[in-house]
Amino acid sequence: MRQHRIVLLPGDGIGPEITAVAKLLLDAAGEQHGFRLNFEQHPIGGVAIDASGSPLPASTLEACRASDAVLLAAIGSPRFDALPREQRPETGLLCLRAGLKLFANLRPVTILPALIDASSLKAKVIKGVDLMVVRELTGGIYFGQPKGRIEADGDERAFNTMTYSRTEVDRIAKVAFDLARDRNGKLCSVDKANVLDVSQLWRDRVDALAANYGDVELSHMYVDNAAMQLVRNPRQFDVLLTGNLFGDILSDEAAMLTGSIGMLPSASLASEGPGLFEPVHGSAPDIAGQDLANPMAMVLCAAMMLRIGLKENDAATALERSVERVLAAGFRTGDLMSEGCTQLGCAGMGEQLLQAL
Repeated sequence: MRQHRIVLLPGDGIGPEITAVAKLLLDAAGEQHGFRLNFEQHPIGGVAIDASGSPLPASTLEACRASDAVLLAAIGSPRFDALPREQRPETGLLCLRAGLKLFANLRPVTILPALIDASSLKAKVIKGVDLMVVRELTGGIYFGQPKGRIEADGDERAFNTMTYSRTEVDRIAKVAFDLARDRNGKLCSVDKANVLDVSQLWRDRVDALAANYGDVELSHMYVDNAAMQLVRNPRQFDVLLTGNLFGDILSDEAAMLTGSIGMLPSASLASEGPGLFEPVHGSAPDIAGQDLANPMAMVLCAAMMLRIGLKENDAATALERSVERVLAAGFRTGDLMSEGCTQLGCAGMGEQLLQAL
């Protein structure tokens, strides 16, 4: 029997609830498709701070490096907002990405027919949307140096540095070109090259790589226009390529095309070693422990993990189909609830997903 070592990082807020649902379905999928998942659970984020004072304990990072894949639920809590930035839960996630050398973040955005009325946009705008946001994850303004706050001339100034190297741009652009080649052959690179020198380098390198992908139609778009086009005509996009900061914003905007950020998974990948699979949504501390969370993004993350990280394609498809069947049957969590549907909590949705599987 095939075996895979999986590290679970439930994290904070609703994380433990949605992790429990995903684990239940993963165990069932493994039984159905002839493999076994060996799970380890480790702390990250706020729970790790409470336990050890660090948002990413060394033991957690070590376990992740030794795994075949990492499944993360969510991190963050207002309880830690007063801590220095380097001690907050979000820093644990950034350090995990850096520690695993996860440079490519993939966020698929697909409109499921059962949820077309859940979107805040008109059905005629979002019907048929199927796009992928490819975000560079370990460079840009989040990691650039120098950064900080200084006192100067009787005033206080804060600064961050947006920086990319040719190697960093080439690496993420190749991922996007390869994805576009396997999808519908269209790649839109998003930058701010009319203002930023770093974006001009980005555009120059993407243009240079395009010579190796004659079967991919390449276009460029400024980030402000891309933000507008995502809500004006999202069907024009197939693969969107962009840097860390712009990708952070655009991927969340794209997420809302589906009607709920609680429906979207993501994958963060390295050149080699385990990938990290996590929902786009946050820890939602306001509903934590109340059985109100939507576990479907986490289940779809589990499917991405099976397909991309473990090459268990049939099991991945089975999980995705279970989500589609449950939605088509009219079951909803509160964030997706509409007239004529049946509202369930997190655990109840997990039971329906398991039956569908």
